[in-house]
Amino acid sequence: MKKKLVKEITSRDQDFAQWYTDVCLKAELMDYSDAAGFIIYRPYGYEIWENIQNYLNKEFKRTGHQNVYMPLVITEALFNKEKEHVEGFAPEVAYLTSSFSEQEDRLIVRPTSEVLFCEHYRKIISSYRDLPKKYNQWCNVVRWEKTTRPFLRGKEFLWQEGHTVHSNEQEAREETLGMLEIYKEMGKNLLAIPFVTGKKTETEKFAGALETYSIEALMADGKALQSGTTHYFGQIFSKAFEISFQDQNSKLQYAYQTSWGVSTRLIGAVIMVHGDDDGLVLPPYLAPIQTVIIPIQSQRPEVMETAKNIEKRLENAGFRVHLDNTNRTPGWKFSEYEMKGVPLRIEFGPRDLANDEVVIAIRHNREKRNVKIANLEQTIKKLLADIHQKMYEKALAHVQENTKVIKDYKDFKQAIEQGGYIKMSVAGQEAELMIKEDYQATARVILDEPLSNEICPVTNKKATQTILFARAY
Repeated sequence: MKKKLVKEITSRDQDFAQWYTDVCLKAELMDYSDAAGFIIYRPYGYEIWENIQNYLNKEFKRTGHQNVYMPLVITEALFNKEKEHVEGFAPEVAYLTSSFSEQEDRLIVRPTSEVLFCEHYRKIISSYRDLPKKYNQWCNVVRWEKTTRPFLRGKEFLWQEGHTVHSNEQEAREETLGMLEIYKEMGKNLLAIPFVTGKKTETEKFAGALETYSIEALMADGKALQSGTTHYFGQIFSKAFEISFQDQNSKLQYAYQTSWGVSTRLIGAVIMVHGDDDGLVLPPYLAPIQTVIIPIQSQRPEVMETAKNIEKRLENAGFRVHLDNTNRTPGWKFSEYEMKGVPLRIEFGPRDLANDEVVIAIRHNREKRNVKIANLEQTIKKLLADIHQKMYEKALAHVQENTKVIKDYKDFKQAIEQGGYIKMSVAGQEAELMIKEDYQATARVILDEPLSNEICPVTNKKATQTILFARAY
């Protein structure tokens, strides 16, 4: 049995929930504040979020979106304009309750910003020439959750929310599915997570949307995590908020709208998809530190001189690199950066330098290899690409190995207890609600796949759609 390098972290098999909390704290991603349900984002955790922001901002700008910022608060009167939307968020709404007279409209701390964007769009859109409007904001939102867990569910979290307005249905639908694809590609290219995408059921869709689509990730413990959503609103909000425009024939039309977002929940997904009993395992293009340099016998002038030279070379080559020249022991440093999930570690001492070599340790698979100092830049570039690909393939294999097709309802219980996804062709909402009641499994997405059976195994009625079920966070 392999010796654990970080004793403070509970093993995943022993207690997955405690392991997750241990990693969040010990890897210095976050800390708890004195207000329950609110966390402190520490520099290492926040830099992961910044790398997600950087990736998505490039994609947003490439596709013609602009960043804006809306106020933190919404008047109650404005929030109440769209009935279904209000009812969906009512249990989670936080109100500002002090410093107001009884005559003043109460203020709500934003749980999401649809109504703020709608009110603004109503003022600035009058002609087809004003469209499309494609705005995004990076901000915090507050939802008064009863049960909280770092990054996964909090009373406050960070996210981006895009809100767009279009002159026609086709363009708005293309926007909805286009952003879903951007999120899916982010999973593949940045997070090394194979997201499953699809349409949400009527039960699971966003309050106020005609259609909701989501990206779903499968965690190492077999539970699903909704990791982002896109929504097609049609004209629901534009009619409620009077967002209209004159078309090319001078006729007044209501606009078509979308919204879409991902949050710091993505950090939780990365932890639970890739982490191991020694801590974080970060995909290289997401990691705040891609390579850490740990000199051995650093008091030797030639060792430290080489370490600084390597650091400068790698920085000039565009890598995110950190030289640890503190006086802690090499063993302590090895464990520390393994816990933080740093993809590559460069270690060397006088003997290695005598051969013009360093040792590179790879975090995700524990491999080590000797590399000539002269070839470091090329080697690290190839290694990072290889690490990312192998991490993605491992996560994809986990999804494939833990996705089952069920045609007989009596097999559902054993399958759901084993964890993972269950594909089943069912008769719609009646079957969905029965499964949720019987096994606490929810419909993750409707799959665009042929029916696996003509008769629903749950209701014995005609099957109409293939749904991916799972227990979820």
